Amino acid sequence: MRLPDMPLHDPFIVADEKTRTYHLYTSNDPSVSGVDGTGTMVYRSHNLRDWTRPVAVFLTAQQKGIWATDGGWAPEVHEWDGRYYLFTTLHSRSKPLPVPPPGQWGTPFQLANHMRGTIIAVSDSLLGPFTVIDPSRPTPPEHLMTLDGTLYVDPSGQPWMVYAHEWLQTIDGTMEAIRLAPDLSGTVGDPVFLFKASDAFWLGEQIPSGVPHQLPPYVTDGPQLYRTPDGSLLMLWSTYEKNTPGQDGTITGGYVQTYAVSKSGDLTGPWQQHRPLVRDDSGHGMLFHSFDGRLMMVLHRPFDNARGKLYEMQLLGPELRILRRRADLDGGG
Repeated sequence: MRLPDMPLHDPFIVADEKTRTYHLYTSNDPSVSGVDGTGTMVYRSHNLRDWTRPVAVFLTAQQKGIWATDGGWAPEVHEWDGRYYLFTTLHSRSKPLPVPPPGQWGTPFQLANHMRGTIIAVSDSLLGPFTVIDPSRPTPPEHLMTLDGTLYVDPSGQPWMVYAHEWLQTIDGTMEAIRLAPDLSGTVGDPVFLFKASDAFWLGEQIPSGVPHQLPPYVTDGPQLYRTPDGSLLMLWSTYEKNTPGQDGTITGGYVQTYAVSKSGDLTGPWQQHRPLVRDDSGHGMLFHSFDGRLMMVLHRPFDNARGKLYEMQLLGPELRILRRRADLDGGG
């Protein structure tokens, strides 16, 4: 299979040096994995162009007592202490959350407030099967509506989950972080605020003159952390330009891949926002190194019926730039 033929959303690639194999994780799609159910599947490749048919590595239906069976969004796999840990976002519409009282924007933003958050599952293999560590609740505080949790390990070796706090609950979505236990089995302490979506200065440039800046929604999606050679901390994240809220809690607008930099190198920032790297309804990207040492970015485009797109990247100090689009690998489009 090649990327133009591979349904995928929120791609995450693990370049496994031991087997010289790229593992591309995405939400399970029964039409290509051949397995029904909410979960995670993985494609594999030795050259980033030719991929195996995917295999399912995590299914919610196989997790005894799990709190939610919908979603399966934004899966990613991290090696930690000799094992592999899957992070993926689940939700349950049957478990409503308290919502703030109606305000300036009325009720449309309160319709979808229900339990949503990232779970952590573990396996001894990149190919699973992965077993959820705590089936009773998401890892971030369960009263918060969150998504897209990712692993970050600070210079002292302390693991964190960085996640997006949903605009559905906050109107101005935020990025937050919470410490994890050494075995990733739970959290320690309270969440830490990192930045809010409207901190992206260029979003205000999309609003017509005379319209208040605080227009909902401001979305935070897909945080991914990367330590640069100069010691800065870089975060890829996604949002929407020219947002239009719908009555069902959905939004329309241009999905974009952007990034922020903490020049202090600290997770708490301060975070400096940068202009988008890729527009054209693209986003939820992550960085990885190819086996020949190139810094690469994978993202999906378009948001609906998504396919993977690959870019060769360059770091100039803390600044991230695109060197070239790898249409030879992702088939163009």
